Amino acid sequence: MKLIIDTDAGVDDAQAIMLALADPAVEVLAITTLTGNVHIRQVNPNVLTILEIMNRDVPVYAGIDRPLVQQWEDAAEFHGGDGLGNFRDRPALTRSLEDEHAVPALLRLSREHEGELTLIALGPLTNISAAVRLDPDFPARIKKFVFMGGTIAARGNTPIVTAEYNIYTDPEAAYITLDAFPQATMLSWETTLAHGFVWDKFNRLCAIDTVNGRFFRAISSETAERLKQGFARPAYLLPDPLAMAITLQPGLIRQSGDYHVSVELNGRLTRGQTVIDYIGISGQPANVTVIQKLDTNGVYEMFVAALSG
Repeated sequence: MKLIIDTDAGVDDAQAIMLALADPAVEVLAITTLTGNVHIRQVNPNVLTILEIMNRDVPVYAGIDRPLVQQWEDAAEFHGGDGLGNFRDRPALTRSLEDEHAVPALLRLSREHEGELTLIALGPLTNISAAVRLDPDFPARIKKFVFMGGTIAARGNTPIVTAEYNIYTDPEAAYITLDAFPQATMLSWETTLAHGFVWDKFNRLCAIDTVNGRFFRAISSETAERLKQGFARPAYLLPDPLAMAITLQPGLIRQSGDYHVSVELNGRLTRGQTVIDYIGISGQPANVTVIQKLDTNGVYEMFVAALSG
């Protein structure tokens, strides 16, 4: 699999990137960055830090530093001020960013590998939407597009209570992207809530005493405490890793449905909500495969393999 990862490099992004980098069947051709969980000024060193720790060389292209229209709101309360759970043992960086901007890099790579690329978006869809606007043929050159974002039952995690953070952060970008791609795969917030790692499983991962395992534990500990103490969650949540897992191993999907999905842009109470036509009443063709159930045990085994290496 030839993979491009578009990321705002929070804690769960880092965990997802680790899964991809650890998979011998995956060639990560590029990582593109943007502002989301934290500002791109912090996202870029976060991605380079992950590559340093895993000793991998992947081109990293810095992208867009703000949403297309609205003001940016960070998620540092959950991801820590640095986006990596206030990770304290950062190695010296020997890798650096590419000179090329992320958006033209996406377009160039899509031409060089037409029909071969899997593109996964782990943050807002700002870079992807810009690529679409610059070249409307971009989506047709992508083999598969997966994104973590949106809600399937209006159960959000933002001040707009029906909206999920990645879509809420840049609704216009999400609208443009979903309108342009003929087919996408969506891993929603509600699916995330239903497929966490119970705390015993999470603790077993944190006990893996390798370079990768210690990094996982270090970046995950603060988010784990917030989920336990602040939100009384019965399990550790894995939004981006779940999206990455079903991208790398589609056999983990247990239930999904194909629907027309768009994004609300104007609602006072619903701006940024993903609107799913479950019964086909709009007459619009299905453009998104919505993941509803997946094999959490299989995802856990992927983590064990990634952290043990």
